[in-house]
Amino acid sequence: MSVVHKALQIRLPPLPSIKDVIRLYKLRALRELSQNFLLEPRLIDKIVRAAGNIQNNIVCEVGPGPGGITRSIIQQAPRKVILVEKDPRFLPTLELLGDACKDKVDIDIITGDILHTDVAHFIPADVKVGWNDPPPPVNLIGNLPFSVSTILMIRWLEAISRQEGVWSFGRARMTLTFQKEVAERMSAPILHKQRCRLSVMCQNWCNVKYKFDIPGSAFLPKPDVDVGVVTLTPLKQPVIKLPFKLIEKVVRQIFSMRQKYSIRGAQTLFPEDIREEMALKMYNIADLDPVTRPYQITNSEFGRLCEAYKAIITEHPDLENYDYRAPKKKVITENVDEVIM
Repeated sequence: MSVVHKALQIRLPPLPSIKDVIRLYKLRALRELSQNFLLEPRLIDKIVRAAGNIQNNIVCEVGPGPGGITRSIIQQAPRKVILVEKDPRFLPTLELLGDACKDKVDIDIITGDILHTDVAHFIPADVKVGWNDPPPPVNLIGNLPFSVSTILMIRWLEAISRQEGVWSFGRARMTLTFQKEVAERMSAPILHKQRCRLSVMCQNWCNVKYKFDIPGSAFLPKPDVDVGVVTLTPLKQPVIKLPFKLIEKVVRQIFSMRQKYSIRGAQTLFPEDIREEMALKMYNIADLDPVTRPYQITNSEFGRLCEAYKAIITEHPDLENYDYRAPKKKVITENVDEVIM
């Protein structure tokens, strides 16, 4: 007979509801910070459950705001909660939570921008595991502001590729909210209407799972779009085993002309006078049909294109730093007659 172990839960002392907290502290969501408060406890608990068993784990929450998700995290009895909040207006509400569970869960409150905060400094060294081991007891959870979600995800993917920051402790898992369209892009397979650069980048380094939708009506203020919850678990080995910057450059340029033949975007990797020749050489090396559309290319095929690009810039090092977006250099010509005079 099997025995089912029920996860330990922490019961918080009576606290005002999140709605009451927002009213008591006269908090309002700031549009310039892309803030939207999730108030429905059932949906909040569903986000935290999507992270799996976090009992005794180190949990970093990005943008806790008034602390709705934080309460649900604490109730799951983690070892430590690290809160990174940019807006100092929420400090009193988060400190209230910290005081309420000070004898049960260790809480660090960091006032700062997650784009410029190295959370790794606050994670205990003893949770570190090897990269090929099962994921460490470390979770990132967050209701991310729409305005920074994509750039933050790209930065985290680069950190994963280097096994730095949070990922110096192993393959730490993420459970995050995104604008629904962004969540769909992250998980989109080939031929999907949302397949894009973000799809390839996320799926190259992570196992991406689109978990569920949250209606915009569940947030205050109500955003114009619904929200998608996504979990990401770093892969032991990326599909494309090349430097992050090289992969990002190739994928970005190819998707820059998403509806056209993929070779058209690849041509922008090279200077105008040789771009057709070099792009064709790249596709020949990769053994890929130049008229393939970007959203039809698998990650392994992108890998062949990246390897081909690497072979070309190794042969022609001067092409490596070419950026078609850089301003063109002006050629200054002198009037010969004036010079003679």
